Amino acid sequence: MPRFSTLLKMTQTDTAAAWRLCVAPMMDWTDRFCRSFHRICAPDARLYTEMVTTGALIHGDVHRHLRLDAAEHPVTLQLGGSDPGALARCAELGEQYGYDEINLNCGCPSDRVQTGCFGAVLMKDASLVAGAVTAMRRATRRPVTVKHRLGVDDLEGYDFIRGFVETVAAAGCETFIVHARKAWLSGLSPKENREVPPLNYPQVYRLKQDYPQLRIVINGGITGVEACREHLRHVDGVMIGREAYDNPYSLAEMQAALFTEDDEPLLDRAAILDAYRDFVRAELAAGTPLARITRHILGLFRGQPGGRGFRRVLSEKAHRAGAGIEVLDQALAEVERDDPWPEAA
Repeated sequence: MPRFSTLLKMTQTDTAAAWRLCVAPMMDWTDRFCRSFHRICAPDARLYTEMVTTGALIHGDVHRHLRLDAAEHPVTLQLGGSDPGALARCAELGEQYGYDEINLNCGCPSDRVQTGCFGAVLMKDASLVAGAVTAMRRATRRPVTVKHRLGVDDLEGYDFIRGFVETVAAAGCETFIVHARKAWLSGLSPKENREVPPLNYPQVYRLKQDYPQLRIVINGGITGVEACREHLRHVDGVMIGREAYDNPYSLAEMQAALFTEDDEPLLDRAAILDAYRDFVRAELAAGTPLARITRHILGLFRGQPGGRGFRRVLSEKAHRAGAGIEVLDQALAEVERDDPWPEAA
């Protein structure tokens, strides 16, 4: 069985491939426990934090927000904010904590983000975004990137998105992560904004055609290996969101398809769980409740015999006082019993 340290060894040295496979920043999900799990599933993927606001870092507990494990690299800090000075200070903090990239959120459509004048609303002022990028680049040696939508409210169409990218690129941003949908800041919930506005992949492809010197990463609705391969014919990278969280084994499949040699075996689910044990034991010893860790692995056996039992055991027992590593053993036992009723895919 491969050891944790072996599975986490990074093999990626080609800068051009550094964004080939990314896991999206997802609020309340991609914390350091989740990222450590995803790193095992996909050793070469680029991982992103949840969006961290500048206010939380400047006025809050910096270590709690920015703490990371060395095994997470390459890992990106995503910032939410609109004040160039505050963003610059937070980019500096991100570098001090060892993050490999600082990303500015210009895509989140939630009400609380709009109130703080950051997220997707920033797309209405490309000059402000460019000024923020300039300030952040002066504060850090790390790459400063932008994640954004194709449009916002009535600002849409290729001319709009091309103008936004061109303005921000002139400030020195070389990597754009494009959620291939527009955002409606009123009338749609954040969940609806991930599903209702139609995907427009060709517009993202066209950005790469028109700006071949930029790195373009596509995001939105990508769920499998073949979809990744098709997108990579047109752009530099793919970013996986909900699929990576709900069906984390898909990351292992993407890792195998996009990075490994043909004769290298695909890591199986039990091996991934076994590799995660070292991290779980260390966190339990540090006083972290088991449920806070295992909530991110519920989908590991999705669609597999025993997958339903695996989820049930973790959901029912991980939150109990004193729950320890034995709960993982009990959950895995449900799979090994070869339940003839697989969890719904």
